Amino acid sequence: MSIPDLATLHALGASQQPTYPDSGSVDAAVAKLRTLPPLVFAGECDELKDKIAAVSRGEAFLLQGGDCAETFAGVTADNVRNKLRVLLQMAVVLTYAASVPVVKVGRLAGQYAKPRSSDLETRDGVTLPAYRGDAVNGFDFTPEARVPDPQRLVDVYNSSAATLNLIRAFVTGGYADLRQVHTWNTDFVKESPVGQRYEAVASEIERALTFMAAIGADPDEFHRVDFHSSHEALVLEYEHAMTRIDSRTQMPYDVSGHMVWIGERTRQLDQAHVELLSHIRNPIGVKLGPTTSPDDALALAARLNPLNEAGRLTFITRFGAGRIRDGLPDLVEKVTAEGVQVAWVCDPMHGNTFEASSGYKTRRFDDVIDEVQGFFDVHRSLGTWPGGLHVELTGDDVTECVGGGEDLLEVDLGNRYESVCDPRLNRVQSLELAFLVAEMLRARSS
Repeated sequence: MSIPDLATLHALGASQQPTYPDSGSVDAAVAKLRTLPPLVFAGECDELKDKIAAVSRGEAFLLQGGDCAETFAGVTADNVRNKLRVLLQMAVVLTYAASVPVVKVGRLAGQYAKPRSSDLETRDGVTLPAYRGDAVNGFDFTPEARVPDPQRLVDVYNSSAATLNLIRAFVTGGYADLRQVHTWNTDFVKESPVGQRYEAVASEIERALTFMAAIGADPDEFHRVDFHSSHEALVLEYEHAMTRIDSRTQMPYDVSGHMVWIGERTRQLDQAHVELLSHIRNPIGVKLGPTTSPDDALALAARLNPLNEAGRLTFITRFGAGRIRDGLPDLVEKVTAEGVQVAWVCDPMHGNTFEASSGYKTRRFDDVIDEVQGFFDVHRSLGTWPGGLHVELTGDDVTECVGGGEDLLEVDLGNRYESVCDPRLNRVQSLELAFLVAEMLRARSS
């Protein structure tokens, strides 16, 4: 099965692409990427597709989380471990408190490009190209940094490889062992009420493991986890160069990540992103915002999953807390009525961003929770499965979203605001979210 070449894709039209000043440098970067080994293997993508198929049947819950936009400087052992740690903690809480298998997918090892609402940014009368993520240009507000540089796509590959190496070492080298549940709780979390609640769960898990060991049960699943990578498939040159024909099946896979998704700004049915992803065999996602009609969703499903294969397609809804209860029911109802196999996942972050009086972009924790609750309410009323959660988070003690158990205020945002793009939940807020979602899942099954 062949895929369209880059020239064909660009001829279709593609939103949110960098404007490179030198086409020769682009060709050289793409040629280099085509020679590099895969970052993930097709068989791993198939395994994730099988797991998402279980989500679409209501047999599992998808937890997908990580940075809004990764940075090359952020590829350190501490940073990667911290993100993995908070996702493992959230997954343990969801699995133990809600008795549901959790499919763990990181928003990492490739999340280096970001769509922007404007091509330009103006500060103090100076206008420069907008920062589109480290995959495209630099964050510093200088003419030199803001020029799109295709060599950065090779840097994305190298940084993603380093991140995946670290993740694989952590999850197979004992760090993800369930007997580590206490050690995943660091001091600043332990001191919070949600950290103490986590400690109680960890103690219960520890007692259960001791009992299992006493009766001679020690399954492999206690000592490692399956962890997959995902990112938005945004820059066509990178995703196309990383698409390879699998030697087992002769089918194309995007081997830059296990799962890739199309954003709300790039899901045009007749343009390049949908066309490219319609050809690859990875599990894929599509972000659906409040402008999405049921016909839009059905048309996307027909293009991206014409065989209606379970696990192939995930709809990630991002309506905003004030719109989800009105906008989502019609979508879910009509897609379900057509028999479309899809996993429904809630992104409670992107519809709830606002600018604080201090100028920082932020989100209210209460709005995040309200959107997730609305998502659960809609699915409960329709008898469908609220399949998962897609969140921007960090394993660090940042101050980017207001509210939560720590009661962060807008005045606190400047204390430790580190995101180069959108605000993320910090570690305590992420753990608090996991407990609240576990309660929603438990209430649904009662």
